[in-house]
Amino acid sequence: MSSSDSKAPAGAGPSPAAQRTAIPFNVPLPAGRELEYLAEAIANRHLSGDGPFTKRCNAWLEAHTTCRQALLTHSCTAAMEMAALLFDLAPGDEVIMPSFTFVSTANAAVLRGAVPVFVDIRPDTLNIDETLIEAAITERTKAIFVVHYAGVSAAMDEIMAIADRHGLFVLEDAAQGIAARYDGRPLGSIGHLGAVSFHETKNLIAGEGGALLINDARFVDRAHILREKGTNRTKFLQGRVDKYTWVDVGSSYLPGELNAAFLLAQFEQVDGIQAARHRAWNRYHRALAPLEHAGLLKRPVVPQICSPNAHVYYVVMPDVAGRGELLRRTKAAGIGAVFHYVPLHSAPAGLRYARAHGPLPHTEDLSARMVRLPLWAGLSDDAVDTVVDLVAAVARGD
Repeated sequence: MSSSDSKAPAGAGPSPAAQRTAIPFNVPLPAGRELEYLAEAIANRHLSGDGPFTKRCNAWLEAHTTCRQALLTHSCTAAMEMAALLFDLAPGDEVIMPSFTFVSTANAAVLRGAVPVFVDIRPDTLNIDETLIEAAITERTKAIFVVHYAGVSAAMDEIMAIADRHGLFVLEDAAQGIAARYDGRPLGSIGHLGAVSFHETKNLIAGEGGALLINDARFVDRAHILREKGTNRTKFLQGRVDKYTWVDVGSSYLPGELNAAFLLAQFEQVDGIQAARHRAWNRYHRALAPLEHAGLLKRPVVPQICSPNAHVYYVVMPDVAGRGELLRRTKAAGIGAVFHYVPLHSAPAGLRYARAHGPLPHTEDLSARMVRLPLWAGLSDDAVDTVVDLVAAVARGD
């Protein structure tokens, strides 16, 4: 690795050299038979939802996550909205969740009139602090929405025990969690329901896409109805009724076949994709260890019980100014480093629709100091080394 780095003037854009050697934050790449499958989907003359490729994707998910049933959706957001409907969330109900998450987690509850109740995150994994959940439960609490940040699981044994004691539903927001495990169990397969994402920034991609993972048998039949605009069309296609009609609320949560065709090709290459991501993640982790040992930054923490999926590699800088300097320097160098969530409890809609249970010091502090580094399956060792050199230069004050 080179040890030199030149500081660009404040506000300067990437130099011509930086533009030539730009390292994007993410590159959504085909991994195998995507183009072949897209052509096959077109030749099948079935481009709407629940065609052959959708069914093959559902079967793959059921086999690889061990869920009772998987239903491909047009987004992880859609899967979480389905979960809120299946949990019968209603106005006045409360849902406990972290504030450090994407807005879709909260919106799924708010769209049903329920109130997100934010609790703080753990300073190690940045996941919901399981020790704070029970104190946030009231007579209105109906569910816990757990977010597995960066593909590292929250403490699911403890959270499921709390839910069992209080009769609550659990949704795993495993948007970032495909191919990750907790104590050997795939993320999304532990709560009553799970939701995963296949957005182009995720490990396995469909451009836009997601899936609802159903682990509790009581939700299976109704999930099909909700996903089919509130009709019993699935039963009709299965020959269980002689016509289909409107029987419940619902919406159009199905993806098109082209997305499913692309996604199936990704599923087939999961081992290679994951190996490449882990190689880059591990290279970052090894190279940045001396900086953490010197107290110049913090690296991700992975509890022993967790098997992560190398979805995100991030560093936590010592202060807000350090984060700002790192983002400025990476931008000038043509490196796609980015921060992550603005805590929802401080957002305008969070103030309007939700409430925080107690102070959220770790959420506020860590979200202000974090930087995510480039990571995708095709990221080269040289690119990782270039990013590490710049992070080290900023951390040392060079």
